[in-house]
Amino acid sequence: MFEPVDMTQGDPVRQIVKFMIPMLIGNVFQQLYNTVDSIVVGKYIGDNALAAVGSAGPIVNLLLVLFMGISVGAGIMVSQYFGARQRTPLSKTIGCCITATFVASLIVMVIAPFITMPLLKLLNTPAEIIGWCDSYLKILFLGIAGCAFYNILGGMLRGLGDSVSALIYLIIATILNIILDIYFVASLKMGVPGVALATVIAQSVSAVLSFLKLRRRTDCFDMKASYLIPGKKYLKELVRLGLPSGITQAIFSLSMVVVQSLTNSFGAMCIATNVIVMRIDGFVMMPAFSFGAAMTTFAGQNIGAGRIDRVETGAKKGTLVAMATSAVITLLIIIFGKYLMALFTNTDELIEQSYHMMLIMGVGYIAMEITQCLQGIMRGAGDTMAPMWMSMITTVAIRVPLAYLMTWMTRSPEHPQGQFYMMFVSMLIAWLIGAAMTLIVYKAGRWKRKAIV
Repeated sequence: MFEPVDMTQGDPVRQIVKFMIPMLIGNVFQQLYNTVDSIVVGKYIGDNALAAVGSAGPIVNLLLVLFMGISVGAGIMVSQYFGARQRTPLSKTIGCCITATFVASLIVMVIAPFITMPLLKLLNTPAEIIGWCDSYLKILFLGIAGCAFYNILGGMLRGLGDSVSALIYLIIATILNIILDIYFVASLKMGVPGVALATVIAQSVSAVLSFLKLRRRTDCFDMKASYLIPGKKYLKELVRLGLPSGITQAIFSLSMVVVQSLTNSFGAMCIATNVIVMRIDGFVMMPAFSFGAAMTTFAGQNIGAGRIDRVETGAKKGTLVAMATSAVITLLIIIFGKYLMALFTNTDELIEQSYHMMLIMGVGYIAMEITQCLQGIMRGAGDTMAPMWMSMITTVAIRVPLAYLMTWMTRSPEHPQGQFYMMFVSMLIAWLIGAAMTLIVYKAGRWKRKAIV
């Protein structure tokens, strides 16, 4: 169970699903980090604290772009070298990624605390929550190394075909996070900073466990001090493959920051609604992200092994399975959504408004399976540029302008800022257009010529 999965052998769909299930469970537990934070502050502190934690989210994502790029580049390189059975390049890649993560962590730890408050003011964050937002962000960024190393090391383990070990370490860390959340907030009355501190401690534990597991993987690569010095070839490949994904994440995060500014203009109640919807949305999107990541490893290993026919078969059948999975989960959300919303707040208006926003977004989750799965195939093959451009178009050229335009067009004396629900309609439209674009680009087939081995 804990050995690497060789995805170049056996039934493609069976291998993808087998590899994806631990990742799906892991992504659910990853989402629990933020969700438990929101539940604890919403129940023990109040709706303003809930809004504070949610408002900090886009800024967190914006400053994590360095790690997103390293993680994606590392996963692609590790999976292709593993599939090609090239031990030395695999070893040097892993060493290069560890060093790059360390340097990126230092950069964020030094810069982030000085820019959180200016960013919050730039976003028109309400005065009643800005102090909590600032303290929450500063604690998270000072402890960013734990989060960074967990995600990068977990990505390398998955590239080696091991999606189970990362899951187990994440479960341990999530349970620890829940315990510390309740202890710091409910018992010690530390407020919002206590939630951030609990997250930092828990993620650091998961990072240490992942590193210890990786060190024991001497069956397929070597961990030597000399490999920690980044080789020009491997650093260049890491940048080439990871930079587009980092830029994509940066653009997405910037667009979310801009949209957050629009959300803030609707007041604390709508901010809290957005937080609840995004927390539930995070869980509903888990199958899409999990299948997409599994497709990346699947494509990487099979491209490395020269099995392009197998990649195409897995892409087609795997995407259909992913769409069916998302359809079932979306139906469950529609049926039981109000009960989920009630976990975050006791305010009936918040529950009702959040539920209606989820109904608007329902169809879009199935479309997102197409986007994530097929873009995952492209990334695994070494084509990270096409997903970057498609993400730029759907977020910058479509989602953000639509959000502002559609809310502006629905202004009235009763709603001087416009209708809040139009922000979610704009998101749905962007998702549908993104899925259509991804399908067209995948069919064009340029990704087949991007392998590094």
